[in-house]
Order: sequence, then structure tokens, then C-alpha cells
Amino acid sequence: MVCSSCEDSGHLSVAVAQFTVAEEPERNLEIIDGFARDAAAGGAKLLVLPEGLIARRGDDDSYAAAHAQPLDGPFVDGLRRISAQRHIVLMGTVHVAPEVSASGSGIPESMKNADSRVSNMFLVIRDGEIVAAYRKLHLYDAFSARESDVVLPGDALPPIVDIDGWKIGVMTCYDVRFPETARSLAVRGAGVIVVSAAWVRGPLKEQHWKLLTAARALENTCYVLACSEVSSRNIGCSRIINPMGEIVASADDEGAELIVAELNREFLESTRRILPVLQNRRFADPQLRD
Repeated sequence: MVCSSCEDSGHLSVAVAQFTVAEEPERNLEIIDGFARDAAAGGAKLLVLPEGLIARRGDDDSYAAAHAQPLDGPFVDGLRRISAQRHIVLMGTVHVAPEVSASGSGIPESMKNADSRVSNMFLVIRDGEIVAAYRKLHLYDAFSARESDVVLPGDALPPIVDIDGWKIGVMTCYDVRFPETARSLAVRGAGVIVVSAAWVRGPLKEQHWKLLTAARALENTCYVLACSEVSSRNIGCSRIINPMGEIVASADDEGAELIVAELNREFLESTRRILPVLQNRRFADPQLRD
């Protein structure tokens, strides 16, 4: 899907907002609005947010799903309002109630949910409108967790949006462990991959996050903007990585933080000339299995 404004710019200012998602949806909208205000004031065109934005409670994995709302509910309406008022693109995930209606929301009829489980849906909101939506493909059924008990998996590859001439693909958290997801975006033209996450703490988990996000950037010669919620449960460690796998900006594992960077098209293109892995590969493009 393509956003309405597609200026071919050599640079794109971006921001990543790391914070602790509160139990109250209204409080989370206040936090997001503050980050959007500051990011826009600094010239950012895009603000990346964590996974599960409506509500969270410590180590209670079911809390976010239990507070799902419809796409036309008050929380997504609040995100749309912030995007319009702050003139910034918002990207992040919300848990969407199964009674979601696709009518008039910008969401295809095929994404209606007939299952009783909620959807963990990545939204791209520009000028107050939902311009793309993606239901998380790979659910976190690992390390003793069972996201699939309460969340319905997606059945389509993640979309690519156009922001000021930059093609940007999206992924959600556990997706980053599956290199085919990122590769599918790169071969469809993405030069930037956004990861919205709530990466759970645990032995070696911070190392996994850092290795995987850097690998997805380097192996696809893409910028990666990786945002994780930070809390007693989740690691934070949000980061912006360039196509050579170098860390451009990073947050630590404690507290709220806004990190910013300017993406450079000349650097992206020169990296792909020097390291033409997308051209040299001898495997077919990834596709979803039946």
C-alpha cells in the first residue's frame, strides 16, 4: 500500500519511542502524544512505537489481549488524532477485538476476524488515516509462552508503505526470528524495516534481540528501526541500525527514551552496490506455505 505523499527525498528523519505501556489506555495516548510532539518538533516524519499499545500490566501476558478494542474504538481514534495533529506517521501494534468491522476503516474485508481470539495488528497511520494494517504472522509460542491461545495469527505477508519516497516494510516482534519475513520485504523493494516489539526478558534474550535485528539489517542491506516496550517484563534496548549492520542510535534497558536518526538514501544505495546480496542470492523469493 502506498501513502498519498511520495516525494523522492534523499533523507528521512525518523524517531523511535521506547516506553513502558501503562495499564490505562488514556495514559498511553498521553505518552504517545508527548513523543509525537517532540519527534515532530525535531523534524521526524515517522514515529515507531512498541507492540501492544493499548494496555499492559507487568508480567501478565493476557492483559494486553484482554483490553483489545475495535479499530473504530477510542484508542485507535486517539492515535489517528495524534497523527493528524502532530503531522507525523505513527507505526505500532494494537490488540484488535474480534468484532472488528472493516467497513470504512481502510482495512480490507478479508481481514475481518471470525475467530474468538483478538488480532495483534500493526497499524500505519498517516494524516489521521490508517494506510496499512498487518496481522502478526508469527505468534510467540516459545520460551513457555503461548500467544496463540488468545491471538489469531495472520495469513498474509506484511505490507510496504511509501513515506516521502522511502519504501518501508513492517514486522512484529517474534517475526524478527524468521529471516524470510524480512527478506520478503527486501525483495519487494523495502529499504527500511520497522519492528514493533515487546521483547521478553530472560537468559540471552537481550543478546538475541541485538543479534537478530542487526542480522536482518545486514543480510537485507536495509535500515532497521526496532522498538521494544521497556518494563519489568520486556527489555527495551530499542535501536536504529543501518544497512551495514551498524548501530546508528540505541536506547538502554531501562526507562522511556526517544531515539532519532536521519536515513540516507545515498548510503543505502552505495551499500547495495558494494554488497549486492539481494542480486547475488540464488534462492527464490520467500512465500507463505499453505
